[in-house]
Amino acid sequence: MLSLGVNVDHVATLREARKIDYPDPVQAAVVCELAGASSIVAHLREDRRHAKERDIQLIKEVIHIKFNLEMALSEEIIDIALRIKPDQVTLVPERREEVTTEGGLDVVNVKNKLQEVIPRLKDKGIEVSLFIDPISSQVETSKELEADSIELHTGRYANTTGPDRKEEQEKLREMSVLAHQLGLKVHAGHGLNYWNVQPIAQLPHLEELNIGHSIIARAVFVGLERAVKEMLALMNPACR
Repeated sequence: MLSLGVNVDHVATLREARKIDYPDPVQAAVVCELAGASSIVAHLREDRRHAKERDIQLIKEVIHIKFNLEMALSEEIIDIALRIKPDQVTLVPERREEVTTEGGLDVVNVKNKLQEVIPRLKDKGIEVSLFIDPISSQVETSKELEADSIELHTGRYANTTGPDRKEEQEKLREMSVLAHQLGLKVHAGHGLNYWNVQPIAQLPHLEELNIGHSIIARAVFVGLERAVKEMLALMNPACR
């Protein structure tokens, strides 16, 4: 069955809108686990615009499913990851002015840095995933770097329609096959919602989808537990 990782960043975004102590992304993580999520995702940004170090620490302590920490190649955040020891880190690009992550990490361009960082993380027993665009050179370099998995960036698929979307879907399919052939686990995410998720859920060799904003937005109307279960039902028809 395809696994669902729920990103709880936007619960923290809502909290930070008023600079108060609720809603709590740690509480949200527990609800998502009880609703059937296989992992919890949170992005500790350098500017701390949503999740805080306190959130990361407590999520790691209270959940019983995989904790996936999204992070940039920042020495400060790397040190936090090495101390907290999430089950997995997903290395992503990060720019202060962006609203959300824009595009995959260019692992070809930052290969030297990754060659230094990935062994440090793996030595602490942390699995390493690389968030990349569906491009063969990015997949192949991820294998050379001995990453455990890749997360295919689905943002371009999500933001297009018609023939352009079909073209992006085919790129994702081809790179999923290539990654599997190279021995990499295949995950995917970004921009996925209740209307566009099913074609991606059918990609060959896909093991996990990571979805945040659309689930938290849906939860405003139906509650977080139901929002998670509705997404799982779309991803895995057997859950319906």
